[in-house]
Amino acid sequence: MIEFKNVSKVYNNNIFALSNINLKIEKGEFVFLVGPSGAGKTTFIKMMLKEIEATNGNLIVNGQDITNLPRKKIPLYRRKLGVVFQDFRLIPTLNVYENVAFAMRVIEASPKEIRKKVPVVLSLVGLAKKYKAFPHELSGGEQQRISLARAIVNNPSILIADEPTGNLDPDTSMDIMDTINDINRAGTTVLMATHAREIVDNMRKRVIALEKGIIVRDEKRGAYGYED
Repeated sequence: MIEFKNVSKVYNNNIFALSNINLKIEKGEFVFLVGPSGAGKTTFIKMMLKEIEATNGNLIVNGQDITNLPRKKIPLYRRKLGVVFQDFRLIPTLNVYENVAFAMRVIEASPKEIRKKVPVVLSLVGLAKKYKAFPHELSGGEQQRISLARAIVNNPSILIADEPTGNLDPDTSMDIMDTINDINRAGTTVLMATHAREIVDNMRKRVIALEKGIIVRDEKRGAYGYED
């Protein structure tokens, strides 16, 4: 599903953001990516999204070596990914339904498909009754649920979550994690970068810990393990 083979990333200042990373994430796994600020988590995520390129090594996703993927093929590759960020990134002028439908319009889904799929996904995240609301009318937790709905509406094989609970209170964060866990149980591979100790410790999923660009821990049922 996801494989890093001897992957390194060196920026212009000769600092190794990632150094000789080797790992495999199997289909259907739920993996937390943890580590202190500057450990390499952001570089890891950006490399998955093809926002930056590896200096050395190979990155294989869904059986495809994307290391030297031509720029024109990157949009098609990204359609296989669902992405959720800390800052929600909703379109403020679109309501809940329209924000989720937008992701389907990007891939040129038919109006019939959109009308069928969007209500189903909104029900999954518990916001079917608020489909006419605009982002500014929603709580932070509700906005993140819409981000989740938008990320999964096209049935991605992988959900990448970059600090998805960073702007949320603890109770809301756990609600969001319950939803992400449900998405994972339905078969979607989840890769989540986080500083949320309580979430990682409670869920006991696989934990990959980075420090200064190196994997220092890879535990099947791991804990957060840092004093941030």
